[in-house]
Amino acid sequence: MTKEVIIEVKDGKVKETINSFLSSLLEKNLVSALLVPREVPSKDNVVQSLVTTSDGLKEANVFAPILPVNSAEIISKMTRLTSYKSPVGVILRSCEIRALIELVKLKQASLDNLLIIGVDCLGTYSVSDYQNFYKQDNSPSNELLKKFKEGKEDAKLREACRVCEYPTPSNTDLTVGLIGVDFEKGILLKSCTEKGEEILEKFSYPKFDQSKEREESVSKYISEKIKERDELFSQTKKEVGGWKNLLSVFSTCISCHNCMRVCPICYCRECFFESPAFEFSSEKYLGWAKKKGSIRMPKDTILFHLGRMNHMATSCVGCGVCEQACPSGIPLLKIFKTVSHNVQEIFNYVPGRNLEEPLPLTTFKEDELQSVGEEQNE
Repeated sequence: MTKEVIIEVKDGKVKETINSFLSSLLEKNLVSALLVPREVPSKDNVVQSLVTTSDGLKEANVFAPILPVNSAEIISKMTRLTSYKSPVGVILRSCEIRALIELVKLKQASLDNLLIIGVDCLGTYSVSDYQNFYKQDNSPSNELLKKFKEGKEDAKLREACRVCEYPTPSNTDLTVGLIGVDFEKGILLKSCTEKGEEILEKFSYPKFDQSKEREESVSKYISEKIKERDELFSQTKKEVGGWKNLLSVFSTCISCHNCMRVCPICYCRECFFESPAFEFSSEKYLGWAKKKGSIRMPKDTILFHLGRMNHMATSCVGCGVCEQACPSGIPLLKIFKTVSHNVQEIFNYVPGRNLEEPLPLTTFKEDELQSVGEEQNE
């Protein structure tokens, strides 16, 4: 199932090279459409677009270092009710694929007739930072590729990306590789399933012969990310530990629920935190205020975040779009990633690792959580 080839890059045109391959998928009728990130006319943002013609791929930029939304949520909306009858290719980053796998387990999306094309992720900028590059007449894609080749990490990258231990995609049919590859001369294309291998058989690309070098580069890159991640965990525990610190961190929450709306794992059609259970009469508010002397308004902001964290901790993929959507700048990524990592370790579960791996909260194991019981008995 595994076949590795190299696509030649001419004149350093990385974006154009992969777009040419994607165009071939449409022209050869290997897919009926492609979901790709495409640059808006002003070039200062990309939006996911469902493209059916080669002309529609002219503005595609699968390497654009920006993640306005986690595309797993988009694919959920596209496939939740019905599956596609003909093959559709979707170009995704690792965190998007992992979130999609979780949504499939939760019966909120379907992989039927989807060709998953994963792309190595070197990190993304916030929407505002990405736009600032263009105001300064710089290309964020070129800047990131240049710094990566020089072995440098841009401090402007979103924190979610700086501490992400999954830069290479898994559970793909095809993987587009940049790490450990001289991408100014060639891009790795790897098949990971029979479906992907059948597609590569339609092309005559030369064999990729630097697998060992790539593995070493990926391993080193991941080690550096894990080191940064663990430093973040240590810092977060100091900053958020204790009830007073937690209250302080969430003190600027305005209860807009943006974090919930953009999170790919928060899929409920009717949210408990927006239900009549949280609608109270004027006298209720007055009664609470009299009892305590004062109450914070809007009410129940901490309860909302703790409740949301409890609901999705086992499936959080650390994409960080929640923090990006927060108008108050609350450091949601570090809090949710730290908590989720600890919860996932307890259950020995990695979200998006394996489609066949059952969700922890839907499976009972008699021998799990023994250490928690022992600690309580002590």
